[in-house]
Amino acid sequence: MENSDGLLLQILWDWIRTQQNLLRSPFFPVFFSLTVYLSCCLPYLCLDLLSSRVALLRQFKIQPQSKLTWMMARSCLLKICHTHVFFIFPITILHWYWRPVVLPALAPESCSVVRDVLACLLLFDTQYFVWHLLHHKVPWLYQVFHKEHHRFTATFSLTAEHSGVWETLSLSFFATVSPTLLDCHPLTEMLFFTLNIFLSVEGHSGYNLPWSPHRLVPFGLYGGAVHHDLHHLKFKVNYAPYFTHWDRLFGTLHRAELDSQRSAGYKDNLER
Repeated sequence: MENSDGLLLQILWDWIRTQQNLLRSPFFPVFFSLTVYLSCCLPYLCLDLLSSRVALLRQFKIQPQSKLTWMMARSCLLKICHTHVFFIFPITILHWYWRPVVLPALAPESCSVVRDVLACLLLFDTQYFVWHLLHHKVPWLYQVFHKEHHRFTATFSLTAEHSGVWETLSLSFFATVSPTLLDCHPLTEMLFFTLNIFLSVEGHSGYNLPWSPHRLVPFGLYGGAVHHDLHHLKFKVNYAPYFTHWDRLFGTLHRAELDSQRSAGYKDNLER
């Protein structure tokens, strides 16, 4: 099994290496990020369009009374594109100059890919938890840097990157530095970036689907969309983006029933 997995990874990596001109371009990180992000958002946006007409889909919405409008989607898209073009891209140019792209001939082993991607997710989860907690506990940090992300109390996929410049740059730095610190293979980096973007979008999707990640990971170790939707409602709980262990340790984990979450959350938001 290990040999067959390794062969598949090598075939995939050999194909990726044929695109060296694209991979070595300073435009690639922004192109890759936006393409993966919008591709992850698209299925959930289709669900948003259909759920207003199809009751079967609406039952999976965490806040079924919420409705995505074109103006809401347009606002998020403009914000995301503006940040990527005018802030993320110049920094990727510096990163491209400082750390030239290296494409080794051999693909990583499948076991090392799984281990390193999980390690990157745990490291990113820790970094973001500390950043997020500080930006809620220190009032001026919240008001100046983080409040914009809480514009929508009913999340939808595009709100995953609807943030101020400082927040977007901070999270981009955490995502970039994690595989660098762990000395990951370039293919592992790409797989981590892809999974990290998907999990962020899923966490903001506003849907509790039968195949959602939090249903697949046992023992309540993973929070997912329900976990993060409650953060946007109640504001002072569930700071970790993915896993639940840090919120457990700090006493900020909240797992109320959805109906009580909504009523209490709306009250909290009115008081803010």
